[in-house]
Formats: sequence, structure tokens, C-alpha cells
Amino acid sequence: MSRVYLDWNATAPLRPEARAAVLDATEITGNPSSGHAEGRAAKLALERAREEVAAALGAEGADVIFTSGATESAALILDGRDLACAPVEHAAVLAWCRAGLAVDGAGRVSVPEPAQSCLQLANAETGVLQDLPQGLAVSDMTQAFGKIPFAFNWLGIEAGFVSAHKLGGPRGVGALVVRRGTEVAARIKGGGQEQGRRAGTENLIGILGFAAAAKAAQNDLDQGIAEKMSEIRDSLMAALESGSEMVTFPGRDSPRLPNTLSILTPGWRGETQVMQMDLAGFAVSAGSACSSGKVRPSSVLTAMGIPPERAGDAIRVSIGPTTDRRDVMRFADAWLAAHARWRQRNEVRDTAGRV
Repeated sequence: MSRVYLDWNATAPLRPEARAAVLDATEITGNPSSGHAEGRAAKLALERAREEVAAALGAEGADVIFTSGATESAALILDGRDLACAPVEHAAVLAWCRAGLAVDGAGRVSVPEPAQSCLQLANAETGVLQDLPQGLAVSDMTQAFGKIPFAFNWLGIEAGFVSAHKLGGPRGVGALVVRRGTEVAARIKGGGQEQGRRAGTENLIGILGFAAAAKAAQNDLDQGIAEKMSEIRDSLMAALESGSEMVTFPGRDSPRLPNTLSILTPGWRGETQVMQMDLAGFAVSAGSACSSGKVRPSSVLTAMGIPPERAGDAIRVSIGPTTDRRDVMRFADAWLAAHARWRQRNEVRDTAGRV
């Protein structure tokens, strides 16, 4: 039986459209900053890709600044601003802001001063969607891009950022999007590329792959892929719930990404579940996965009121446009079987302890 990839929120498989665009881009010789014909051809391809990413984001008329990904974009727009944020944010955001905004048990964040705050559009672990207040300074739109319909121009925010590999584009490329005329001081200085906001020769191969993936993801949304993924997610949730009275799903009472399910089983460590599912042929992630493979109690779940000793007992299943419902149901069967073995071992230990 072939392996099943259920970790799309970490990195989505490269879309065929992005792969084709990357291969085509290798045939473009020139540097976009050069004035000769080859350079002009590269510049034309770059600006066409910028327009395509802006259109997919609903950001026509805004400034799209290409970067190496969401982490760099966050640093570029957040450094030195001392914005407020919530503990549910990604580590790349928490590194630059004050994590003092209140989070309720459903994962929703209160933002009393939008102009001095940063708030994600969607959470990577739970899938919880936030209502972005008008006038918000910055939003991490990375997990939402390509999974739900939205338009930057309608959100009423100053800036947002995204990453290509979350929607089936190449790794190592992303974008910072700001309202036209917003001042963004360069952190990488030199040649003055990207309107003087991010120096260095543009990653044209990655950028063209990014644009192709963004366009394909938008087409998927137009074809109703979000509804399909939501149905699969809900079927998985129902199957697990019917087979285990212990399991809970953090964030289930809030609007969520259609592809994401957080699964919490008190006492069964998330990393143990990930290893057991890996051996069974399924790639999922620990709900407490943070960076560089390190596992620690989830700040997202603790912010939602889950005790720290239980915040490491979650896993995340995240699916994509090509995920087959039958594979997800096979995962449900494998997870329930592993869960039954875990409970049996615990019961044996408890019985032995009472003898």
C-alpha cells in the first residue's frame, strides 16, 4: 500500500503547473535588472508573475514584494514596530511582536488596537479563522492563501504575507503585500531590487513557479475544492469521534480552514502518534510541531486553555486538493487501531499497579 501524505499545512506537494513553470523559467537567461533584450525578457516575466500573484491574492493595485518566504516577510514588515499579537501566531511572527492579545477557548483572538497589532488569518494547527478588524497593521495570510477565498483589498489591512510552498509552489519563495505607498525599510540592502525594499537578484525560477501555483490554487477554489476538502475533514472527524470517546478537536466550534483537523487525545503524546502513523504509512504532524523538527507543548493549544501537560497530546491532519477520501478513511482505521492498542496497554499498566 502506498504512503499517504496528510501534512499539507507544512508543505504542499509541488503542483504540476508550478513544476512546468519552473522548467520553463530555466530557459530564461537574463537578469531582470539588465537592460539588454535577455534582461528585458526576464523583467517582463517577473512583472507578469507579480501581477498573477496579486490577482490571486485580490491585491490588484497593491505592492507585491517577492521574498524568500513568510519568515523573511514577517521580519521585513514587523521588525522594530513592537506590535501586539497573540500566542497562537507562528514562531516567525512571535519573534517580532508582544504576545499579549487574549485568546478564547475556541481559538479566537480579541484585538483592541488593530493599528498596533498583527493577527493571522488562519491558524496552522487548528485551522481556526480570524475575523480581521479594519485597520489591522499586519496579517499572516500564509495558511489561508489558496485554501479559502479572500481578497487583500477587501480585508482593510495595511500589510500581509504569504509563502509559495503552502499552496503547491516551490520552497524558498514568498511575498509581502502592502497597500500602495506603504513605507517598508529594506533589511537586505544592495542593488535596490523589489522597489528598493529587498535587495538581491530575484529568484525568477521560484517566483514563476509561485505565480503558477497561486493561479492554479485560485482555479481550484473557483471549482469548489474547499467544499470537497471540508466534507473529507468532517468525515474523518466523525469516524474518529465514533470510535473514541476520549478524542477532542480543538477549534471545532470556530470557523476553520476546510483542510485542517487538530486531534487531541489526553495522555497519548503527539510525537508518539506521529511515529506510529508514520510506520503505518501516513504522514501527519504533531500539533506541537514548531521548528526544525523540535516538539514542545503547543503554545496555540495552551493559549486556548488546554493545560500544558495535555498540549503535547495533539496531532494535525491537513489535506489538499488531490487527497483521496478513501485514503483519509484508511488513516482513520489505522489511528483507531493504534488508539485501541494504546488504551489496552494503559489498562494493563493500571491493573498491574493496583495488584
